[in-house]
Amino acid sequence: MEPKWLEWAKELQALSQDGLNYVENVFDKERYSRISDIAAEMMAHNSDADLDYIKKLFNGQEGHATPKVDVRGVVFKENKILLVKEKLDGGWTVPGGWADPNETPSESVEREVFEESGFIVKAKKILAVYDRKKHGHVPPHPFHVYKIFFLCELTGGEKTLSIETDGVEFFKEDKIPELSKARTTPKQIARMYELFKNHESATDFD
Repeated sequence: MEPKWLEWAKELQALSQDGLNYVENVFDKERYSRISDIAAEMMAHNSDADLDYIKKLFNGQEGHATPKVDVRGVVFKENKILLVKEKLDGGWTVPGGWADPNETPSESVEREVFEESGFIVKAKKILAVYDRKKHGHVPPHPFHVYKIFFLCELTGGEKTLSIETDGVEFFKEDKIPELSKARTTPKQIARMYELFKNHESATDFD
């Protein structure tokens, strides 16, 4: 679970964003902006993050605050799961990333799998919808994130590295490499195998 200070800071940021989106009074705008600054200061004080960087992140958020959506493509071949190696931290992960505007969730995950691995896939089923903060991801994220895991059918393409990945492989369940825990956890990999083996399983969700 995330620390309480981070939960409070996220809530303050969301309240500030909502307030700035709806308020018209100039003095209230100043107050909501100050709330955003306090949230940023809390995050910077309790982490290694740079205060100016966090403020820029917060200032880039507009409209009503809502969770961000991360999509992940679960692809199996001969009972092996597809993982890609992230350049940023050297860990492996189920391919995926942020869902983009003007795409359906399934379109986003199919695009992400292709961009990161070179494989063409078709999204077939939602295996799980998780709240990132409840699943042991490290480090914590400054915004609230939902993660959607899609079971995807491999239809074509070939292994290809990308600007984000420098490894693409299928792994046996007992040979999972060191994971990028900011993106995928060992428990999630184990659960994806369980859901894949039991085709009648209902979708996991928090």
